[in-house]
Amino acid sequence: MIADLLAGWISPLRLRALGIMGMNRRNISYISRYNPRHRYPFVDNKLKTKVVAQKARLRVPDLLHVVETQHEIESIEARIKDLAEFVIKPAQGSGGKGILVIVGRDGDQYVKSSGTRLSLTDIKRHVTNILSGLHSLGGRPDIVLIEGLVKVSPYFSSISYEGVPDIRIIVFKGYPVMGMLRLATHASDGKANLHQGAVGVGIDIATGRSVAAVKHNQLVTHHPDTGESLQDLMVPDWKTMLLLASRCYEVTGLGYLGCDIVVDASKGPLLLELNARPGLSIQIANNRGLLPRLRHVESLEDHYLTFEDRVDYVVQHFRHYEPDGAGETVTEHAPATGVSA
Repeated sequence: MIADLLAGWISPLRLRALGIMGMNRRNISYISRYNPRHRYPFVDNKLKTKVVAQKARLRVPDLLHVVETQHEIESIEARIKDLAEFVIKPAQGSGGKGILVIVGRDGDQYVKSSGTRLSLTDIKRHVTNILSGLHSLGGRPDIVLIEGLVKVSPYFSSISYEGVPDIRIIVFKGYPVMGMLRLATHASDGKANLHQGAVGVGIDIATGRSVAAVKHNQLVTHHPDTGESLQDLMVPDWKTMLLLASRCYEVTGLGYLGCDIVVDASKGPLLLELNARPGLSIQIANNRGLLPRLRHVESLEDHYLTFEDRVDYVVQHFRHYEPDGAGETVTEHAPATGVSA
């Protein structure tokens, strides 16, 4: 298994045998080939993502305010004066950079999930930095989104720390091929971002059950802050998330993308954002490489099924556990003869 080899050096031949996809292959064979450049703005700009998702009637977190220019910063106090909880994020940020999560108020202070207090001046400075492009792709001038705070589903309250977990699903040609639950930690400052210290839990596409968990590419069995076991987790509403992710193929026109979904305590699964260049750590969390599944989808002759059909197909062919849930790992099936996909 991939995770068992993390501690030592692995030869390129061994990685190839395991079906591991590296960054160069991802960029050349999948991103460049299947993602038309003119479609990138729909995922690189979170405001455009939200607009196109809403037009497709996909559920997303509430957009409260948009700040586009420096002179609007003076109106920030009026915009957030009645808000106890909100999220400030750059429209063109990546890797969780520039996201500020406010979970409460203490007088005239704004409280982060870590307990840190910020003043209105701190908030304005953060907004200024976003507008100047400090957190955007390529350092381009940006705009600021102020969204409603997603409330953590009770199911995740004991396995995420100081933040809202999300689910990353890799979608190829409309087929969800691999999933990962990302759990916030104290080190990640309440953000579900692996590069900042969040925990990644691989999720079986067929069942929503956890496969393995990693933090900084090292296997873990328990959450580092809460101490809760990360084994035998079952993600609620998993089928709904697969359907939501599959629909993003038609919505964006991108053949290879990452769909990030959050589960609100009252609203259920919501599309948080999309990524045209999803990372590769999801392979470690799932103890298997992406390449066999991607090649499987490429080998299919017909790609005109509905998103419901595509989800049913991957549940049947990309199963990690036996249907009885006994825990045995199974070999993924070859494409079925005569099956449209």
